[in-house]
Amino acid sequence: MSESDIKKVAKGDAVSVHYTGKFENGEVFDSSINSDPLSFKVGAGQMIPGFDEGVLGMVEGEKKTVEIPPEKAYGIRDPSLEIPVPKQQIVDGIGKVPELGTPLQMTISTGGVLEGYVTEITDDTIKVDFNHRLAGKKLIFEIELISHVKPGN
Repeated sequence: MSESDIKKVAKGDAVSVHYTGKFENGEVFDSSINSDPLSFKVGAGQMIPGFDEGVLGMVEGEKKTVEIPPEKAYGIRDPSLEIPVPKQQIVDGIGKVPELGTPLQMTISTGGVLEGYVTEITDDTIKVDFNHRLAGKKLIFEIELISHVKPGN
């Protein structure tokens, strides 16, 4: 392994990065700027696959822009996860009619919790979308590698 290979990020390395996540229209949806860098182990499943792949081969101080398709981000939107719920059931649960975009949690029979948000309100039902808010979207990340440590170092 050459010295230049040692300096490049590889699977299993611990890294700290600053990032800014944007949609294709330039709107920022998340950023670590003005806060602590994001730290994670590359390839450990802590990040979306496209972000993990995006830092591979980087060296400390390097900045790059990575475009991540939905398949390597939060997945393709699944229409079956947009569920109409009886309006009264939600009103009974939260005490009022929610507004569009309101986040809701629903406990399922196994005891797990699903998180969704209101996308449609009719006289009888409220449609709750349980897709991740970023599902179906191409994401663009500006990444700066702040630090990186090989396993065992």
